[in-house]
Amino acid sequence: MKAIWNGETIAESNDTIVVENNHYFPKNSVKSNYLTDSQTQTTCPWKGLASYYSLTVDGKVNPDAAWYYPAPKPAASEIKDYVAFWKGVKIVE
Repeated sequence: MKAIWNGETIAESNDTIVVENNHYFPKNSVKSNYLTDSQTQTTCPWKGLASYYSLTVDGKVNPDAAWYYPAPKPAASEIKDYVAFWKGVKIVE
């Protein structure tokens, strides 16, 4: 699977985990040069506290377009160290 935004492949992996129709990519498959830490956090009742990254590609910024769970609740432990995308990021095979 690939995560693509603004014409660039942000992440690529054959080992994504699908949770609630979102592909979570292993952190080591994500190109960190496109990520910027965000202060945004949200809470999921069963996954826990999510943190976000903004994407920057060719000078364009997509705020909070990636999220991850640094310390997921036990029910979501499989997605620790995985990153998911939204806000126009295309997920393709």
